Amino acid sequence: MNVFIQHTSASLSNNENAAANVRVDMETIFNKLIPEDNSYEHLDEGKDDMPAHAKCPLLGASINIPISSGRLGTWQGIYLCEHRNRARHRNIVVTINGQPEK
Repeated sequence: MNVFIQHTSASLSNNENAAANVRVDMETIFNKLIPEDNSYEHLDEGKDDMPAHAKCPLLGASINIPISSGRLGTWQGIYLCEHRNRARHRNIVVTINGQPEK
C-alpha cells in the first residue's frame, strides 16, 4: 500500500506510536532544526510558510506499507505531520497493489 499526501507543507511518517510524548518530541526536534522566524525570503503565508516547506522533504510525502499481515508493527503508527501552525484541509491518496493472499 502506498500512502501519499498531496501537499508541500505536511508529510507522512511511520513512527513510534505507543507513547504520546514521542509526537511532542518530534515537533520540538523539527522546530529546533528549522525554526520559524523571519529569516526566510518565502513568507507569503506567514513565518511558518518556508519552514513548513523545508520540513516536508525531511520526512517525505509518501510511505509504502506492506499489508499482507493486516497490521503495522507492534509500536508503529502512521503520522500525518502537519508543519503549519494552523491545520488545513489535507488530501491523501491511498493506492493498494499486489497479489491477494492465499
